[in-house]
Amino acid sequence: MKDAIAAAFAESIRVKQAFLRDNLDVLMQAIDAVVAAFKSGNKLLLFGNGGSAADAQHIAAEFVNRFRVERPPLAAIALTTDSSALTSIANDYDYSQIFAKQVQALGKPGDIAIAISTSGNSANVIAALDVCKQSNIRTIGFTGGSGGEMAKDVDFLLNVGATKDTARIQETHILIGHVICELVDATLYPTK
Repeated sequence: MKDAIAAAFAESIRVKQAFLRDNLDVLMQAIDAVVAAFKSGNKLLLFGNGGSAADAQHIAAEFVNRFRVERPPLAAIALTTDSSALTSIANDYDYSQIFAKQVQALGKPGDIAIAISTSGNSANVIAALDVCKQSNIRTIGFTGGSGGEMAKDVDFLLNVGATKDTARIQETHILIGHVICELVDATLYPTK
């Protein structure tokens, strides 16, 4: 058991180090884009399925409430939380439209979106990215493995490419989200 635990930690560390090596510049650009959106009075939309839905909600909460410093709330909405909207869209249209229709309703030019999919191939995430593109909403993609379809559909691709293991990808995604929160706060509220 000790060996299995140590191996899981070692693999998670390896994947995170590989991500940083391969994505540092794009991560800095994505952070700058989130800062610019908030400075302009725009909002952050987040979406994904399963564990990625939980990550979307987690990151949105860090912005709306606070991360590390006391500061005014920042406008962030996880499109994974309104069960009535999600189920009515899935029922009346198709599950692939659950995020796209919400982006149409809530998004506006100048907003920014974080799309999360460990495979990069979630149909509902891809559909929402298409709406973002049509609506002049910049996009950040958290994905893994090859990057999937999302690799060509986002403005800033943050791909955990050193593994296809969902757990290791998700562990890296939440670190990415926390780093974005921390540096957005430090940029917008440097004296806090």
